[in-house]
Amino acid sequence: MCIFCGNFLFFSYLSHPFFVYFAYFVVYLSGSPLTLDIDSTPNDCYKKSAMKDSLTTGISFGLTSGIITTLGLIVGLHAGTHSRLAVIGGILTIAVADAFSDALGIHISEESENVHTEKEIWIATAATFFTKFFFALTFLIPVILFEIQTAIIVSIAFGLTILSLFSYRMARSQKQPPCKVVCEHLLIAILVIMVTHLVGDIFSSMIQNL
Repeated sequence: MCIFCGNFLFFSYLSHPFFVYFAYFVVYLSGSPLTLDIDSTPNDCYKKSAMKDSLTTGISFGLTSGIITTLGLIVGLHAGTHSRLAVIGGILTIAVADAFSDALGIHISEESENVHTEKEIWIATAATFFTKFFFALTFLIPVILFEIQTAIIVSIAFGLTILSLFSYRMARSQKQPPCKVVCEHLLIAILVIMVTHLVGDIFSSMIQNL
């Protein structure tokens, strides 16, 4: 499995950067080490390691931001408007505008470190955009399929589950206590949800009193 994905990653790299990102994303979520079934020089290994780090940066930032930002937005919009259309519009806005914004932020951050090649910077940028775009759009599914109240609950459960799995995977790879990392990230996400819900309620009350 790992050698197959490694070969796919190598040949994809020769054809199109998007497939490089997709191949690594599959390997990354599987938890398998990234290996290529070819003879590599030390310089090649360094380049592949740098590319892997750039992809990891983009995926980590895009996934975390995609979940927490989108959850905060839909909970706040629902509390303030109780409108399915407003929630759908918010998700689409996050998926496009915020994905571009985060990608640009990572791009500038990587450039400011002055240690990455142009290719590594663009890989991190693309990984951030595609991950944020994809995970933000997944929250459209429950909003379209269920009643809005049920959709919010399903979205929160889905988002927190994905965040937990990602945090567990990250903690294991960094040899840190998984429980501590998972609880820390979940606490932040829940805090965001609570605050945005409170802001939405306050906004709704202000509108009704006008």
